[in-house]
Amino acid sequence: MRTMSIESPCILVCVLDPKTGYCFGCGRTGTEIAGWTAISSKDRRAVMDLLPARLASVERPARRETARSRRARERREADAGGDA
Repeated sequence: MRTMSIESPCILVCVLDPKTGYCFGCGRTGTEIAGWTAISSKDRRAVMDLLPARLASVERPARRETARSRRARERREADAGGDA
């Protein structure tokens, strides 16, 4: 049995921007993601041609500060405060 691969822009960051409705990772809408395997190759290509412009319009959320980066920031701030 031979399997067929379908071209996909998915980068496994599946979170939709509530403002635009586009995925932060690939730029597709939820409807496009859900029906991706059912649409024709021509239609998939048409959607993929739109993705760069869509991704440019998405405002990515600020990265969450990790515990490690917080401790490093606090150390830098403490060191800078001790010099004054």
